[in-house]
Amino acid sequence: MNRSNKRNQGTYLVDIDPAWKLVLDPENIFWGLLNKDDQGAYLPADFLHLYEQQKKQLDRQLADFRFTTELNSVYIDPTDRCNAHCPYCYIPQEIRKHGTQMSAGLLDEVLRKIKAYFKDSRKKPVIIFHAAEPFLVKELLFDAIRKYRTSFLFGIQTNATLLEKKDVDFMKAVRAGVGISLDAPAKALNNHLRSTGNGNGNYDAAMQALDWFDGYEGLSVITTVTRHNVTVLEELVRVLHAKKVSSLLLNPVRLTMKSAVSLKPDDTLFADNLIRAVETAMDLTEKTGRQIVVGNVANTILAIVAPAARRMMCDISPCGAGRTFLTVTANGDMLPCGEFIGFKEFSGGNISASSIGHALHSDAFKRVRERTVEMIDDCKTCVFRNICGAPCPAELHARGDMYQKARSCEFYKTMIRYAFQLIARDKVQYLLRSDAVRRMEYEYLYA
Repeated sequence: MNRSNKRNQGTYLVDIDPAWKLVLDPENIFWGLLNKDDQGAYLPADFLHLYEQQKKQLDRQLADFRFTTELNSVYIDPTDRCNAHCPYCYIPQEIRKHGTQMSAGLLDEVLRKIKAYFKDSRKKPVIIFHAAEPFLVKELLFDAIRKYRTSFLFGIQTNATLLEKKDVDFMKAVRAGVGISLDAPAKALNNHLRSTGNGNGNYDAAMQALDWFDGYEGLSVITTVTRHNVTVLEELVRVLHAKKVSSLLLNPVRLTMKSAVSLKPDDTLFADNLIRAVETAMDLTEKTGRQIVVGNVANTILAIVAPAARRMMCDISPCGAGRTFLTVTANGDMLPCGEFIGFKEFSGGNISASSIGHALHSDAFKRVRERTVEMIDDCKTCVFRNICGAPCPAELHARGDMYQKARSCEFYKTMIRYAFQLIARDKVQYLLRSDAVRRMEYEYLYA
């Protein structure tokens, strides 16, 4: 970071904008914002005293979060197949067209083994049906949810093309989490990006599903941001807020597949448009009293104000792959993350012939967990390294070397600076879910 200067006892001073300077210890994310008009470039003595009081505890907390947080979620891909043809999909086309579908017997075996692994857990583990299009086998999924709903919390990611009103009623009744894919506020652009063939796409089905869910708090919309839709994010926020959507993810396209590389938006353009989308979301939330939260930006805020509370584990090092979550594919193979589909060298074994514990201790999973920012030349001296995490190891492995900085490095730096600006503007209440804000307590405070 060429705009930071190392200062007292491991802290750095970093320019955030013309009004604010950040003091940050990147090892434990102790931070403070200094108004340049009031403080200039000097750290007050009482601030440094507070830092010394908190340093050891914060060091330990972040290290625990990074290296000892245990498995809490399992992604299950009940089918390899999909009825859409998204140009950036991380699942190889041959697998999407001709892949395996789980039998009822295999899915039951998978869930029994997961339940046994978590038998001593105090919290219910989370099961997310994911991958290609899980609703191709929706009755299989619903039967499993009925049988295991007292053992797990369930979530489903879908393009909504196969959803019926009765399906929505069922998912709401069992309090399942639901993610609906939608890439643009206009039908033509969305259907170009999320095509189902013959000029069609998932736009009408997704919009109908949003009406059926009618503000259901367990619903999120997931958008993959490419160079084609990067300029419509603000309008998408407006459309989804009108549909009573309270949670939206605006995720950068993953470059795991070579075909996705040309779809990557310019970092500066992406940051500018994402910032406008967030400002719009905050404005709508404040004016209407009805929230819409941009989840990936909210997670960056959490990485700053409550580092161990973040739930999206792509932006911590090592990431959550093969650590806090794993993926079971349609044929039972265990992978650190769904992004590793297509890389057989990262299989931790087949769950029918092995166990979750064996996968977690496999060389393949260890290989992913050993990838930390301290081992990446461009990252190890960056003050934002434990806020960003240099995602994504699968993407970077596909691009030739897992031990390189993120392909969207400048974008992440810009968004982290913006997150600190939002905190300085006292906007956290509009950026996080209201229940999360209510649960927060100060661990340290400098005023």
